[in-house]
Amino acid sequence: MATVEKRSVTIRGHRTSFSLEQPFYDDLVAIATERSLSLAALVAEIDETRPRDANLSSALRLHVLAWAKRGASRPD
Repeated sequence: MATVEKRSVTIRGHRTSFSLEQPFYDDLVAIATERSLSLAALVAEIDETRPRDANLSSALRLHVLAWAKRGASRPD
């Protein structure tokens, strides 16, 4: 089982941190690369659209999950 690692990014001019397991972080980097975004830009986008009562780390995990599900439903 992957351990949770704390990471920091600067979004909208301030530092924020999130905690993710390595596989989620790797997929988040892959999503950013696929969309030609920096990791900070992707995190900022997810942060802007999450409900205010939602934890940023949870929102990031759910974003990765939704991305993976969309990929799994693509035809070969």
